[in-house]
Amino acid sequence: MSVREKLEAGLQQLGIELSPEVVDKLLAYLALLVKWNKVHNLTAVRDPEDMVTLHLLDSLTVLPHVPSGRLLDVGSGAGLPGIVLAICRPDLNVTTIDAVQKKASFMRQVKAELQINNLQVVAGRVEQLKPEQPFDAVISRAFSEIALFIKLTRHLIAEHGMWLAMKGQNPQEELAAVTTEPARIEELKVPGLDAKRHLVFLLAQQF
Repeated sequence: MSVREKLEAGLQQLGIELSPEVVDKLLAYLALLVKWNKVHNLTAVRDPEDMVTLHLLDSLTVLPHVPSGRLLDVGSGAGLPGIVLAICRPDLNVTTIDAVQKKASFMRQVKAELQINNLQVVAGRVEQLKPEQPFDAVISRAFSEIALFIKLTRHLIAEHGMWLAMKGQNPQEELAAVTTEPARIEELKVPGLDAKRHLVFLLAQQF
């Protein structure tokens, strides 16, 4: 099975319809990630087929749950899920941030080569970020425990905004350290992956 076939089969399982142009752009992003990874070690995943499952489809599982408006992806690494979401959702104004310069450089290269006009890339620490406007949603894939995630980004989120924390197992221990109950926890199924995934929703107005 080619990487295109694997991606298209996964999209079908997720019930997500994307235009051929968007699928092409996702695959172009994947090709850039494979190319840069050989030199810059952006991700421990080496095989392009594994990247389809562990990076693209894993990021795409949250696509139906992300609200419109301004989205911040914290600790974005190679642009996951921020770049994937920006490619698929032109209505989103996506900002990705990572403290590692080579990862920010890669994301800027992707933005330029693929002409992702709704993407902004920031190199730096999230606690020092001072945007002109707050964000409607703040997401993280593998950034930190939930309590720290909220603490470091509280100044960045709009009054009626929402945190989206992508997790593996249902993070009950992490949530025990948070004073407020999550708005909801969505169990996600990544096609081709036999592992638990959860998306935790927390409302800014509760904090």
